[in-house]
Amino acid sequence: MPSVVYDGSTLMDRWEYALLTGIALTVVGVGVLTTNQPLGRFFVESVTTAATTTVTMAWITWWALVVGFAIAGGVEAWVNSDDIADLMEGNGAKAIGAGTFFGFVSSSCSYSAIATSKNLFKKGASAAAALGAFMFASTNLVIEIGAVIWILLGWQFLLADFVGGLLLIGLMAVAFVFVVPDEIVEEARQNALEDGEPTARDPVCGMEVNPEETDYSVNHDGTTYYFCSESCKESFDPEEANTTVREQATSLSGWKALADKQWKEWGMLWDEIAIGFVFAGLIAGFIPQSVWTSLFSNGSSGAPVFVVWTAILGALVGIATFVCSVGNVPFGTVLWTKGLPFGSVLSYIYADLIVPPIMDAYREYYGTTFAALLSVMIFVASVVVGVAVHFLFYGLGLIPDPSTAQVAELQIEMNYKLVLNVLATAFFLVLFWLHRTESIGSAGGDEMAHSAD
Repeated sequence: MPSVVYDGSTLMDRWEYALLTGIALTVVGVGVLTTNQPLGRFFVESVTTAATTTVTMAWITWWALVVGFAIAGGVEAWVNSDDIADLMEGNGAKAIGAGTFFGFVSSSCSYSAIATSKNLFKKGASAAAALGAFMFASTNLVIEIGAVIWILLGWQFLLADFVGGLLLIGLMAVAFVFVVPDEIVEEARQNALEDGEPTARDPVCGMEVNPEETDYSVNHDGTTYYFCSESCKESFDPEEANTTVREQATSLSGWKALADKQWKEWGMLWDEIAIGFVFAGLIAGFIPQSVWTSLFSNGSSGAPVFVVWTAILGALVGIATFVCSVGNVPFGTVLWTKGLPFGSVLSYIYADLIVPPIMDAYREYYGTTFAALLSVMIFVASVVVGVAVHFLFYGLGLIPDPSTAQVAELQIEMNYKLVLNVLATAFFLVLFWLHRTESIGSAGGDEMAHSAD
């Protein structure tokens, strides 16, 4: 998949952490003000429940995260995607399908997704294919989030996420074609072109570099290759520049590249995933059931007004919590068990592309007008799709019982979860070792790419 040049750190800024701390303190404050228990007992039980929920969710999803990030790393490292933008030109089914597919097998990091989408848009991909299909699929339809949804929420939510995701992509495509004026789209493309520096892909590690600034390049058969470092330049073999996926998958250098890419994914997402688990624990531990009852007890999953307003609420909560992609699922699981309707949980998950830092990035990339239109479109689509999928699954009798969600059961038993987590940990450590290895020569003479620290 296309690599990106990041405009800044993908980790959260200090002000975002400060805001999240404020939200966490508000959660604790709501619990203190609404509990009927003595404060000492309330804090002991709440902290215990919060810690148990956080650790439990991390435990039961660990193997899925390791495998999902490894798959994403393999796609990033082994698939040559220089021509993806060409496949995403136009607004037809082929372009939308290409955007959806390449998003599905791409990164699950929302910040990476919006940057990659911008690059594709700059290179000629349509707004519908790049900013609708690819951007949404690469955050909400990727393998990692699907695995975590399946484990925590069940197969019905996984199916709903997929069906709703395709519906949302369709709505975004229709809006880009029939609602957003062409001149605004082209103005946004021009802003994106003026915003960025010229880039070229390092053929060894996959990073994007500025050809005008890098000191490392090689000319071979009339083609100039640019590199991010001396070690990448020294590791480059022109004969292997266009190796197949099979050749990559059966070589040590290919697995080294996978390890570097998957570690990049962890580096971008570990804090958001951890925050998602912690917030899920705080909500489960500190908000008394009476609060949830007062919010949701007067509604029915078959009542349209109730589902619509809770879908709007879910999307607003998704914006306010600042947590993106995979990190949304643990929090959404707790909201589901506390009474948020089925489709409203989907609206919450889908709203991860309009958290404040991402909306600010839209403004910097495309200008204020287009950023406002894009953000409103995503919000409306998230609510509409959440409501539509809710009633579709309600009519088919596919909405599960909230009690089936995986929130409790903190105990390590000799079962499939333990086996999968042990194997995943061993796999994770092997990939980490490959990532940390600067250069390894195999018996066949393969030389490893440099570590992407």
